[in-house]
Amino acid sequence: MIMSKKTKKILGKVGLWTMVILIFVYMLFPFYWAIISSLKTEAQLQMMPATFIPRDPMTHKISFSFKNYISVFQNIGFIRGLWNSTIVATTTTVLSLIVGAFAAFALGKLRFKGKRIALYTILSMTMFPQVTVLTGLYAVVNVLGISAMPSMILSYMIFTLPFTTWVLTSFFKDLPVELMQSAQVDGATPFQSFKYVLLPLTAPALVTTGLLAFISAWNEYLFALTFTSIEPTARTVPIAIALFSGKIARQEPFGEIMAAAVVVTIPIIILVLFFQKRIVAGLTAGAVKG
Repeated sequence: MIMSKKTKKILGKVGLWTMVILIFVYMLFPFYWAIISSLKTEAQLQMMPATFIPRDPMTHKISFSFKNYISVFQNIGFIRGLWNSTIVATTTTVLSLIVGAFAAFALGKLRFKGKRIALYTILSMTMFPQVTVLTGLYAVVNVLGISAMPSMILSYMIFTLPFTTWVLTSFFKDLPVELMQSAQVDGATPFQSFKYVLLPLTAPALVTTGLLAFISAWNEYLFALTFTSIEPTARTVPIAIALFSGKIARQEPFGEIMAAAVVVTIPIIILVLFFQKRIVAGLTAGAVKG
């Protein structure tokens, strides 16, 4: 039996949309489950079988609870973690953009020996697992006596700075050489060409890479756990959530953990949705060019 072109086209569309829906559910279900769990009481979380909508254990009527969110915002450690994360992630992002912009300008527009080697060295640095440098970093920090917050900022830049430099280099390469040459004809130095001509044109790229660097620093866990082990007041929000404890021994405050996860994720999602086009452009440029 030979299918007509129209039947093949319909089957193709059905298959495509089925795949899209499956991917959509697969990606969003964990976040949906976190939101639903954050709106359940301890008794609702213990219900078997688990319900996809919060229901009263006795009457099975739909019943939402905001106790977990109230508990989270009454937790001093969580609030302090939010503040610490904001400071560390923002400082890391700003420093990465400043240093990365200078490095990207040099790699994208200036001529010097070893430029290609430098580029691939930077790219290779983005591939190192964090755990491979953790022990050495911890030893250096101990010897130098650096406190937890600066230690986290410096260690986060190990993975945000190479990424920022690599992506910005692609954007600098795309800018017409004539712009820089025209500025030099008018007497501008390379630094003045960078500051007054090229840098303003890369503003969208700076926003993109800055946002991605901020998200990486905001979600980082391994370095934060290590460097704040002897300085609890410097703990960032991922560590604060991981150390949530129940009211009784061995009780896991699952609802509060889910509520905290939702609280710290929502701002990131809003930022990503707002800048999604620029993020895709930045990732594409960094992936296929250079």
